[in-house]
Amino acid sequence: MGKSKGIIKGVVITAAVCGLGAGGWFLSKNLGGTVTNRSEKVYVQKVSTLNTVDGANLFSTKFAGVIVAQKTVDVKYDTSKIVDEILVSNDDMVKKGDKLLTYNVESIQLDIESARLEVERMENEIETNNLEIKSLEAERRTAAGDAQVSYTTKILSLQSSNARNEYDIKTKNVEITKLENTLNNAFVTAPIDGTIKNLKENDSNDIYAENADVLLQISAEGDYRVKGVFNEQNSGQIYQGAKVFLHSRLDDTSIRGEIDEIDTTPQTNDSFNMYDYGMNDEQTTSSKYAFYVKPDHLEGFMLGQHILIEMDNGQEDEDHKEGLWIYSNFVLWDGNKNYVWAKNSRDQIEKRYVEIGEVDDVYGDCQILSGLDVEDYIAYPSEYIEAGMTTTTNQSDKDIPENEIGAMDSMNGGMMTDDMFMDEMYDEEGSLIEGEEIPSDEDGTEEDLYTEDNFPTEDPIQPKEETAE
Repeated sequence: MGKSKGIIKGVVITAAVCGLGAGGWFLSKNLGGTVTNRSEKVYVQKVSTLNTVDGANLFSTKFAGVIVAQKTVDVKYDTSKIVDEILVSNDDMVKKGDKLLTYNVESIQLDIESARLEVERMENEIETNNLEIKSLEAERRTAAGDAQVSYTTKILSLQSSNARNEYDIKTKNVEITKLENTLNNAFVTAPIDGTIKNLKENDSNDIYAENADVLLQISAEGDYRVKGVFNEQNSGQIYQGAKVFLHSRLDDTSIRGEIDEIDTTPQTNDSFNMYDYGMNDEQTTSSKYAFYVKPDHLEGFMLGQHILIEMDNGQEDEDHKEGLWIYSNFVLWDGNKNYVWAKNSRDQIEKRYVEIGEVDDVYGDCQILSGLDVEDYIAYPSEYIEAGMTTTTNQSDKDIPENEIGAMDSMNGGMMTDDMFMDEMYDEEGSLIEGEEIPSDEDGTEEDLYTEDNFPTEDPIQPKEETAE
């Protein structure tokens, strides 16, 4: 009887162990997901920020901007000259190149004549010295002893005098050339189109008392313009005449404009506090520069209003897409179906099979018909990713193997999450990154992101197969 109880007890224990094992497998399969021993975290981004229908562009950069008063230019004059006539008055409209004042040319003509007489005098002196040198050399040949030394000393003195006169003649000729140019351009012209303001008056209350050489100011046409900032890394995108979009940050208002001025003088930090948003660190070493946009209009905008400046790459001229579209590089093929690496409800990465619709080979994106929605999170594909790895939406929290850093950072390292956008994450250089900028090589040229190391050599998206109903 005791032996029988022992056998029964053993069977019960064995059944319990098997039951626990089966239950653990069931829970792992149905509740716990795939288990992996990888400790790295996978950086995922919200699909809504990658949806190209909403304008997501991996290579698009938006610059922070602010509406400022229109450009005002100080017009200076030469205080060493006599002003003959001022040709404009306050509130006059002028065009670039219009004459604003003329100088008294009589004094300039007198200076030219005086300089020419001085040149003539020195030339005559050189000619006289040469004749005397020739005579002294002839006499020295017949002289003896100390007399020869005396002749040599006189000759050297005359030659030195000629050298000084030749140098002074060159200097005077340069002066004459400048005076002649001044005579031919004895006036000051307007540097820009605009309106005459604050014309200098000869009284003690002159507003230009601290700038005696400033005659007047010219205020450019229009009330406002837009001031932006760029840095060394994105300077290649900023050039005069470039077309841009100006986006309101209050609503969906968007207007067109054109870059009409670039200031190549490095800006100080104080000049761009409006762009910093407290995001300064010791690694901020890139110089900042200002550029200005001439808008088509600024109706509905206010002085001092902060806006976004986006380069016009023809994005609004493309065919409008609807639904969910993401860049094709996020989609992989396992031999049977297309899939993406997506975050599941347990904050783990998993293969998520998706149905592909249209594919835009020009823009490089594809339509997602099913399997994914805008609230999901996905990762940019990389060889180190395994199903079951922990996901993170914090870019600084990801832990990528050394051999994968280049490939990951080239694409998903620069994409914005919703939280980043809500917190107005401008970089320390003043630009709002909607996508990773193309990195520059040591020569300052743009590197090609589409390399064999970073992307598949063939399009991973496979055409849908026709199935019989």
